[in-house]
Amino acid sequence: MCITAQKDAEAEVTFTLRKVKYFDAFRESLNDRQLRVIRRMLDEGPKGFEGGMSAGKYGSIAKTSKPTATRDLQSLVDLGALVVTGGGRSTRYWLPFATPEMGFDDQQKSLAT
Repeated sequence: MCITAQKDAEAEVTFTLRKVKYFDAFRESLNDRQLRVIRRMLDEGPKGFEGGMSAGKYGSIAKTSKPTATRDLQSLVDLGALVVTGGGRSTRYWLPFATPEMGFDDQQKSLAT
């Protein structure tokens, strides 16, 4: 139990450091809608945003239309601020250090770099 708590604390600290680096790299390139959505994704912590970000979720969080959400998401992918998985209706967007293919241990390795 103590080891699990220690690993969770380490994951949180590592994630916080990664979040700072992420914002340093992308903050100036994000519009207000993108910034609101990215902050919401980062609020989920080291385990990531449940189910990834979709255009529909983006539109709800950013209070914008689906076409604008899709353009904003593509812009984030082009910047390298998000990675994309799937296609069509199953297209999901993830922070580059929290993709669904990563297990918890893999996330820790990625976040540490």
